[in-house]
Amino acid sequence: MQLDRLLADFTLYLSAERGFSEHTVRSYRSDLTDLLRFAEEAGVTESAEIDLELLRGWLWRGSTAGLAKSTLARRSATARALTSWLARSGHTPTDAAARLRAPKSDRHLPRVLTRAQMDALLEGLAARASTGDTLAIRDLAIVELLYASALRVSELAGLDVRDVDLGRLTARVLGKGSKERVVPFGVPAKNAIAAWLEVRLPGRALGPADTAHSAAHGATSEGAGTGASVPAGAGASGIPARTSASGAALFLGARGARIGTRAVYTLVAGLLESVPGGGPAGPHALRHTAATHLLDGGADLRAVQEMLGHASLGTTQIYTHVSTERLKESYAMAHPRA
Repeated sequence: MQLDRLLADFTLYLSAERGFSEHTVRSYRSDLTDLLRFAEEAGVTESAEIDLELLRGWLWRGSTAGLAKSTLARRSATARALTSWLARSGHTPTDAAARLRAPKSDRHLPRVLTRAQMDALLEGLAARASTGDTLAIRDLAIVELLYASALRVSELAGLDVRDVDLGRLTARVLGKGSKERVVPFGVPAKNAIAAWLEVRLPGRALGPADTAHSAAHGATSEGAGTGASVPAGAGASGIPARTSASGAALFLGARGARIGTRAVYTLVAGLLESVPGGGPAGPHALRHTAATHLLDGGADLRAVQEMLGHASLGTTQIYTHVSTERLKESYAMAHPRA
């Protein structure tokens, strides 16, 4: 197979057959684009010419360029997925990356906000929402739900109105690998969502006041998709009745279409800029925070695993380390014999 066809065919396989999310496919495509550029520089023009030494050389170049171990590990996974697919499809006689080994990624504890920091952040959002500003009302609902249900940003952006049950306090989300799960949320999140649904206007651009608010908070970016017509009345579940359009997005961007993950990231990053603490400042920090606070409050590890949608319990266990570190810090500050 010619290398210029390889990128399109492989990414189609990832999305259509493997069911990978748009974000994962985008990461694989970025890695593969770099690999194919490296292969062309080495004079390789056919997929059959991709061998173990070429792949090792590609990873070595990334290592000398200072790429993080986690990035190199992802690149290694991309290479293994590619060569496995090529071998199964008959484009290569063997799986070239079967013996490829990636460096172990550095394990860093995630950023976690304290209870007091989360309370202050939510109180600030609630104060802005109380002015009646449409985007402020939406922003409060977004942050409340991210923290209440420990959602991934892609899961939140993909929610439709019908996925949220205000009566049962649950949301149905589509996670990694197209796996569906139901997550709970609390009364504060319910109230924030209900307030947002009162002012939510699909397909309609925001007014000057809302646009100004959006610009101030950097939340004007939207993802693909279109909004439905304005919902009519409230249904028995407390959610406005669905319109004839089937996929009405729960959260909308500045132009009335489904909000994009970048807009949510910009919103949360802006909110966390003034919050003390190191580490990434995107929506995942709220997911980390929710998981840690659940464990701090005595939640069962397997229940937290199910809520987060982790395939492996080992992935969830990182939050037990966070709780341990927080306990040690508290001990060092409070115990007279520390």
